[in-house]
Amino acid sequence: MSPALASRLAKNVDQHKYDHGHALVVAGGPGQGGAARLAARAALRVGAGLVTVGCPVEAMTENAAQLTSVMVRQLKGSAGLEDALGDARINALCIGPGLGRGTESRNMVRVALSTRRPIVLDADGLTSFADAPRALFGLLHGAAVLTPHEGEFAKLFPEQARLLKDASRGQILDPRREAVMAAAARCGATVLLKGPVTLVADPSGHMVELHLTGADAVPWLATAGAGDVLAGLITGLLARGFSPVQAAEAGAWLHAAAARLIGAGLIAEDLPDALPAVFEELEL
Repeated sequence: MSPALASRLAKNVDQHKYDHGHALVVAGGPGQGGAARLAARAALRVGAGLVTVGCPVEAMTENAAQLTSVMVRQLKGSAGLEDALGDARINALCIGPGLGRGTESRNMVRVALSTRRPIVLDADGLTSFADAPRALFGLLHGAAVLTPHEGEFAKLFPEQARLLKDASRGQILDPRREAVMAAAARCGATVLLKGPVTLVADPSGHMVELHLTGADAVPWLATAGAGDVLAGLITGLLARGFSPVQAAEAGAWLHAAAARLIGAGLIAEDLPDALPAVFEELEL
């Protein structure tokens, strides 16, 4: 991460929590809230001033019992989300982790995108449109960040995904670059393709590569929930005012740096709690 971008992570002494944004993470039903809770804790740890998990009433007790600094509020489907977003102080959204698939999930994505606020679409937020990617692309805007792994990427961008087959096991980078840049241009949003070489591209053609190979390799990130943490980091940075491509780049860098500090045996819950040590190394 560049020194200029790293310096943006610091907070000024004369600021208060409302200066750092309010992120809303949309959760699924009972038994499905773990992914959203991981994302929410990551958003708070990376510096968002406030973070709320929105969930169906049946999941309120489950989420409230496991969250303290993160707030919880009831969201009854897409209508409830629309009502929540009447609060203009909510300035960044994360939708997809543990959301579930189907018509109502699509409707919630539509409502979220219609506000034109900075948003991270991950997991079910993407796969809900796997059979209708053009419908999703018609909703997207320049403040959106998509965070697919290669399987999700192939469903949304089948033409661009053919290029990935030429990049055998990540050894050939040029086809991957071309694929991600073409995908960002196609959908009109920032795309972060997860993998040992994480690639970020925005519609203008700006490209960032994060090589998690060699001495920087973090194979222990291949664990359930790690991607949800990454989505939360990006969401928290969007809430703080980072541009989509800056939030994606800084979020991916912090995600890997936290994993390297933890080392072998990490689980996703460890990652947000390692961020203070990462910030200390950055001398923030």
